[in-house]
Amino acid sequence: MPVTDLASLPRTGVLLGIDPGSKTLGIAATDGIRMLATPVETIRRGKTLAPSLSRLFDIYDERKAVALIIGLPLNMDESEGRRAQSSRALAYNILLKRDVPIVFQDERLSSEEAESVMQEASISAKRRAEMIDATAAAIILKSALERLERLG
Repeated sequence: MPVTDLASLPRTGVLLGIDPGSKTLGIAATDGIRMLATPVETIRRGKTLAPSLSRLFDIYDERKAVALIIGLPLNMDESEGRRAQSSRALAYNILLKRDVPIVFQDERLSSEEAESVMQEASISAKRRAEMIDATAAAIILKSALERLERLG
């Protein structure tokens, strides 16, 4: 299945969120009825993408996910820059390995929001650094869930 839109996803089932970075992939997941979005882990990217994708698919299969929500870092004027192109390249590479539904979610300021949420929760700076990408992925998923809710 190619990149799609939220409305065409199955109504239930786990969604995995990805906060794509140059060195990491932050991963988060919803529960089966999509009430919660929680951080799962941060996958370190190596010289090649294959090991990262292998771990991503392990998580996808373990959680019986039905789709991926990939953060699309748009510029503040809604244009796409290099980081957005990198997200699209990640989706392309995922689809080369496996035919899974993929939806892009605007992720502007998700990392800043994740940092703020963790500071408010009094999480130490060291632990925040470890959790920032997975927490940003959870925020990306939360935004997608809110969009789904608006779609009815």
